[in-house]
Amino acid sequence: MRELNLDRLRTLVTIADLGSFAEAARVLHLAPPTVSLHIADLEAHIGAPLLVRKRGEVRPSGVGEALVERARRLLADADETLDLVQRQLQGLAGRVRLGASTGAIAHLLPQALEVLGQHHPGVDVQVAVLTSPETMERLASGTLDIGLVALPQPAVRGVVVLPWRRDPVMAFVPSAWASPRRATPCWLAGQPLILNDEGTSLSRLCKEWFAQAGEHPRARIQLNYNDAIKSLVAAGYGATLLPHEAATAAPLDPRIRMLPLQRPLWRPLGIAHREGGVERATQHVLDVLWQQ
Repeated sequence: MRELNLDRLRTLVTIADLGSFAEAARVLHLAPPTVSLHIADLEAHIGAPLLVRKRGEVRPSGVGEALVERARRLLADADETLDLVQRQLQGLAGRVRLGASTGAIAHLLPQALEVLGQHHPGVDVQVAVLTSPETMERLASGTLDIGLVALPQPAVRGVVVLPWRRDPVMAFVPSAWASPRRATPCWLAGQPLILNDEGTSLSRLCKEWFAQAGEHPRARIQLNYNDAIKSLVAAGYGATLLPHEAATAAPLDPRIRMLPLQRPLWRPLGIAHREGGVERATQHVLDVLWQQ
């Protein structure tokens, strides 16, 4: 069976509202024979008369009334769908899927999302907590639109990665400890450590930083949640190495002291997205991120 045609349903609803083929043709900007053809096609499709003509007035039949009621809903849904698509094309609305680590989500995204909400309230950003390799994989498969990833990243076909920001890695130690003014690899290696999980880019950076000084410490505990790590440092459980996002960082717990490293270490981040045309909503999010 052929599917119902929305144009023909719109013609039926207009005739039912106006009670006239001629008026419907005028309102719909159609030739009268075209209006008659639309109704004839619908009646042939349904297999029953849809309109009753009496004394110059046209009214729906019983079957026609039921179809008109349903047609109104279908036409309203179609109009709403087209409006939504147009709003997305214009950048007034849309859904953007973004992947990032817990640290980036907690400390870098909130300010960007606040600015986005002020200027583009119709854009909905859905955030997924992912490692950088997971983010790159999902960008390549088309299930993400934007990723905040650690640099460098191996080239992935169809994905563009551009440098975004570079934050210093600092030592965070309990304030109660007797600590130097600058943390050296040797001093930190002798302390109980709370570090990021192995396999993360930050873990790799920190291992290389220690190894260049001939140190290979083992972490007392490994976590991926930087705020949880800082809570353990505040409790005196150990020291850690974490990026310091100066512009967006919350005030430091007084039980924690932040020390610069004797040999500076930086955590570089990039913004990744798929090659090709970028939808307007996605471009709005990218523009806000580049301003951070």
